[in-house]
Amino acid sequence: MAPMGARFSEVGAPAELAKLWFATLLRDGFALTASGDNGSFAAIGAAALRGLLAGEELDRGLEAAVEHIMGGLAGLQLHPDVSGGINTLAATGFRLVTLSNGSARIAGDLFAAAGIRDEFELLLSVEDASVWKPAPAAYGYAAAAAGIDAGNMLLVAVHPWDIHGAARAGLRTAWLNRTGAAYPAYFEAPEFTITALTELPEALAAVD
Repeated sequence: MAPMGARFSEVGAPAELAKLWFATLLRDGFALTASGDNGSFAAIGAAALRGLLAGEELDRGLEAAVEHIMGGLAGLQLHPDVSGGINTLAATGFRLVTLSNGSARIAGDLFAAAGIRDEFELLLSVEDASVWKPAPAAYGYAAAAAGIDAGNMLLVAVHPWDIHGAARAGLRTAWLNRTGAAYPAYFEAPEFTITALTELPEALAAVD
């Protein structure tokens, strides 16, 4: 998500606002899930932008700025380690599935551009589930869609809250920590910690 800061700059807003926007988007999505609702990632993201940009001196109208920033989601690129890691995992025989709070279509476009779309069996979004991650039902939805017990699934994620939610739902977990950050002690610890996706196949082979 780091490149999204450039989109904010391009409309005249501070690049640092991107982090606050994404945190606000997640907060409100989690709040809707906690209250029994299931909001759209895109709709929440656009509404959160309107609120955050309202006090900024933009170089275009508010709706045009929102459209420009939201359009940046479709132009994101994969981290350099992702394609190699995915190819190795697939060659090793692992079934690969995504589960996103965002759009499955955007995930598909990202993977297609990187030449790894065919390595994935399913691209899942919580838009088709009843709740967002990290609610247990979101991970249960993925397990049901894949036709496998949750205990035989491994979630790989960069967000500790996602790791915690998956662990509480009975999945095995791997934390992809590219920044060297400390893992929050109040969350369920991951079974594996890696700094690049290319490290995961070897880590799994060492214990399975």
